Amino acid sequence: MSEVLHPSFLLFTGALVVAVLRGRLQQGCLLLVAAALIWLVFSLPGGVFGATEFLGIELSPMRVDSLSMVFASVFAIITLVGAIYALHVKDTTQHVAALMYAGSALGVVFAGDLVTLYVFWELMVFTSVWLIWCRRNPTSMAAGFRYLLVHALGGIVLLAGIILYYLDTGTVQFAELENTGLAFYLILVGFMLNAAVPPLGAWLADAYPESTITGAIFLSALTTKTAVYTLIRGYPGTELLVWLGVVMALWGVVYAVLANDIRRLLAYHIISQVGYMVAGVGMGTIMALNGSASHAFTHILYKALLFMGAGAVIHMTGRAKLTELGGIYRYMPVTFLLYMIGAFSISAFPLFSGFVSKTMVVEAAALDQRAWVWLLLSLASAGTFLHTGLKLPWFTFFGPDRGLKPREAPVNMLIAMGIAAFFCIFIGIYPQWLYAMMPATVDYQAYTSGHVLWELQLLLFTGVGFFVLLKHVGGEPKISLDTDWVYRKAMPAMAGAVHRVGGGVWRASLGALVRKLTRIVATVSAHHGPQGILARTWPTGSMVLWVAILLAASLLIYYL
Repeated sequence: MSEVLHPSFLLFTGALVVAVLRGRLQQGCLLLVAAALIWLVFSLPGGVFGATEFLGIELSPMRVDSLSMVFASVFAIITLVGAIYALHVKDTTQHVAALMYAGSALGVVFAGDLVTLYVFWELMVFTSVWLIWCRRNPTSMAAGFRYLLVHALGGIVLLAGIILYYLDTGTVQFAELENTGLAFYLILVGFMLNAAVPPLGAWLADAYPESTITGAIFLSALTTKTAVYTLIRGYPGTELLVWLGVVMALWGVVYAVLANDIRRLLAYHIISQVGYMVAGVGMGTIMALNGSASHAFTHILYKALLFMGAGAVIHMTGRAKLTELGGIYRYMPVTFLLYMIGAFSISAFPLFSGFVSKTMVVEAAALDQRAWVWLLLSLASAGTFLHTGLKLPWFTFFGPDRGLKPREAPVNMLIAMGIAAFFCIFIGIYPQWLYAMMPATVDYQAYTSGHVLWELQLLLFTGVGFFVLLKHVGGEPKISLDTDWVYRKAMPAMAGAVHRVGGGVWRASLGALVRKLTRIVATVSAHHGPQGILARTWPTGSMVLWVAILLAASLLIYYL
C-alpha cells in the first residue's frame, strides 16, 4: 500500500508511541493521533490499494469507496471524541487498546477481501476485550472471558465460511456474496453474532456494562457497526434479515424495560437500534440501504453521547443503578442537558439526528409495502423514547433524592459530549450533509408534514403514558435472564452434572479395568513365568512371549 497510508497503520503506530509515553506527552500524542486520523480518512482517494497475491489468493487489503467511507468517517470522529473523553484516565493499557481497537475496525471497513477482513475481525476481539478487563474487578474479568469465548466461536464459524466460500467460488473478494449454500450462511452467522442478532446477542448486554467508563464509548460505536457494514456489503436483500431486524428492535426494547443498570439499559437499546439497520439491509432497496448506513452513522454519535452521559454519572457518583440514583440534576446540569440531546436523537425527535435516519428505514418499509414491519418498527421507536428518553433520565437525574451531591463531570468529558451533541443537532437540522455521504443518491425528504406529525404524535402519547404509569416503570433491583443464561448457568451446571456422573462411571470402569489387567498379568505369569507350563526357565519363557507379541504386531502392521 505504497500509494496511501492505511488508517489502521496510523492507529497501530500511534498506539505503540502512546504505550511508551506518560503524562502530558501521552495525552498530547493521543489527541494528535486521533486528529491526524480524521485528516487522513477525509483525504483518502477512492480505489483499491495494495492489491497482491498470496498463496494463489488475490488480496485487496484496502478498498476505498463510498460505503466504506461512510463508516470510516464516523469511526474517525468517534475516535477523537473517545480520546478527549478519556484524557483524564491514567491507564496506558486502555489508551493503547482503544487505538488498536479503532484501527482494527477501520481495517474491516477498508478490507476488499474476506481474508483481510477476517484478520482485522479477530484483532477487534483481542483489542476490545481489554477495555472490559481494564476495569479490574472479578465481574468484569468474568464478563471479558465470556465476551472473548463467544467471539472466538463466532470467528471460527466465520473462518469456516470463508474457506468453504473460496472452495465453492475460487475467490475471496468481498462484495455481495453469492449464495453457495453452507458457506453463505456460515459467514452470515459470523457477521450476525457481531451485530448482536438474537439469540446470538446476549454478549453485548453482558459485557458492555462491565467495561471501563471510557472503554464503553468505543465498544458502543465499533463492533456492532462493523457488522452492519459487512451485512450491507455482503447481504443486501436477504429476506431473513428483515424479520431478524424487527425481532432485534423489539427484543432490545423489552429487555430495557427490565434493566436497572443504566449502561445495561443503553446496551439493550444498541441491540434495538441495530435492529433497524439489519431490517434495512434485509429489505435491500436503495432507500433501505441508505437508511441503514445513515442510521449507523447517527447511532454511533448519539449512542456514544448517551454512554458518555451515563459514564459521567457513574464516574462522579460511583453508582450505576436506577434504584440507587436520583436528584442529581442540580449538581450535574450540563451532563443532564447533553445527555438529553442524545436521548432526543435516539428517540427520533424532529431536528435531531435520529429523526433523519430512523424515519428513512421506517419509510422504506412502507414504500416496500411491508405493513407489519412498518408497524413493529414504529412500536419499537416508542419503546426507545419510553426508556432511553424518559425512564433513564427521570430516575437518574430526578426521581427520589438519594442524598447524592456529585460535582459536575470533568471538563474533558463535557467537551467530548459537546462535540457529539453538536453532530446530533447539526445532522438533524442539515441532513443533506449526511445524505451526501451515502453509497447511493438519497431520494428522501425527512421533514414532510406527514413524517413530523406522525413522529410527534408517537412521542407525545408515549410521554403521556410514561407519566401516567410513573409508579410502575421504575427500576427494579432484579436480574433479568437473557440467552446468555445458557452459557453462564445452564452449560456449567450440565458440565458439572456430567462430571459428577461421568466421574463415578469412570472411577468404577477404571477399577474394573485394573482388576481385569491384574488377572491377565497373573495368567500370563502363570503360563510364561519361571514355573509356567510353557517354559522351564524364565529366559526361555520370556523369549517365547516377546516373539509372539512381535509376530502379532508385524502381522497387524502389514495388513493395516
